[in-house]
Amino acid sequence: MHVVSINYRPTIKELPEDIRPRERLLKEGAEALSDVELLAILLRTGSRATTALDLASLLMVRFKNLHRLVDAAVEELSDVKGVGPAKASQVKAALELARRLAQFSEASRPVIKSPNDAAALVMEEMRHLDREHFRALLLNTKNQVIGTDKVSVGTLNSSTVHPRELFRNAIRRSAASLILVHNHPSGDPAPSREDLDITRRLIEAGKIIGIEILDHIIIGDNRFISFKAKELI
Repeated sequence: MHVVSINYRPTIKELPEDIRPRERLLKEGAEALSDVELLAILLRTGSRATTALDLASLLMVRFKNLHRLVDAAVEELSDVKGVGPAKASQVKAALELARRLAQFSEASRPVIKSPNDAAALVMEEMRHLDREHFRALLLNTKNQVIGTDKVSVGTLNSSTVHPRELFRNAIRRSAASLILVHNHPSGDPAPSREDLDITRRLIEAGKIIGIEILDHIIIGDNRFISFKAKELI
């Protein structure tokens, strides 16, 4: 006869897979997880009496929000029952990396003020590619570059782009606007009829979604063409 304690708490491994933090992250992405679930992954394991999720919940109850958690000393984190110095150090190190990344990203984001700025960001990388690569510079409301999305790779002289592929990451990153970029392996940046048609189609899709396409830059061999400067859009 097995006696089950009324105080028994299942471990994370005993929980259904669809509510385990690590499995959810792998399946749905980190952005789908709550603060508590992300903290639980950082903690890795619980204690004898509590799961990592329980410990993460205790931390959030104790410090109220992530801002207070970032400012907390290792000793304060260790005071939470079940956390201890090792787990507190893990959490503190991860939060400090996030803080440094936030400071670095904000200070180092390029600002696009002209087609020259956009072309300069990608010229050296894209001018020698032997296939057409279609990319998008994702901008915030201040025209700062918050990311460069590699949308598709085509053939020697064409690159097919579907609006779904272009805007998927832009929506996820909350981009305010985009600058389209692709290269011509021939070295001649003159736009083709296909380039013009694709650009118009993507601009219309952007209007529906609410993300403006500011320009389309075609990269050649150390030279480029801006659709905006040429009044093609």
